[in-house]
Amino acid sequence: MRILLVKVDPLNPDTRLIAKVAKIVKQGGLVIYPTDTVYGLGADPFNVDAVRKVYEVKQRPREKPLPVLISEIKHLENLAYVTPEARTLARIFWPGALTIILKKKKNVPEIITCGRDIIAVRVPGHKVALALIECCGGALIGTSANLSGAPPPRTLEDALSQIGEKVDAAIDAGPCPAGLPSTILDLTKDPPLIVRKGPVKIEELEKALGKKIHQR
Repeated sequence: MRILLVKVDPLNPDTRLIAKVAKIVKQGGLVIYPTDTVYGLGADPFNVDAVRKVYEVKQRPREKPLPVLISEIKHLENLAYVTPEARTLARIFWPGALTIILKKKKNVPEIITCGRDIIAVRVPGHKVALALIECCGGALIGTSANLSGAPPPRTLEDALSQIGEKVDAAIDAGPCPAGLPSTILDLTKDPPLIVRKGPVKIEELEKALGKKIHQR
């Protein structure tokens, strides 16, 4: 399958090219795109068929929920019930490499959360990702663009080598700055629980919240 491949400046992305990719997403297509952590595999989170294709392309177990990236904090209200702790962390760490787990709203398709009542959300610190997400309506599936269990891709070449034949578009903006998946913090637990360690450290989160955080 031939895909639309566009190359953009990571600091000053061409919005016309971004809009072409966003159009494909809105039509139910899949896209590989850069973030501040690793290259992601994107789809419209409210298109169940598109989300199903994400699972198929990644060969991801259906019991593993998918995270969602948003372009601005205001879009969080469309997906989750926002707590004071979430607002504090969003203000300090977003855009950035912190994923927050919150109680989801009923309009979120169950395929994303595997039937659970929680959802993982993040605002990435990458201009290309933010421009694409905004063009797509403010929310985009944000799982890594790799086969399940394989190393997360820092470059587009890494991503294409794994799943390139099964997507509809890809954006090349050079290597991702971090190269590591985001920190995941579950705010539905008391005390909050680190689900995955990443660039944002537990000490930073404890300082921000003024309380202890547990780790697995």
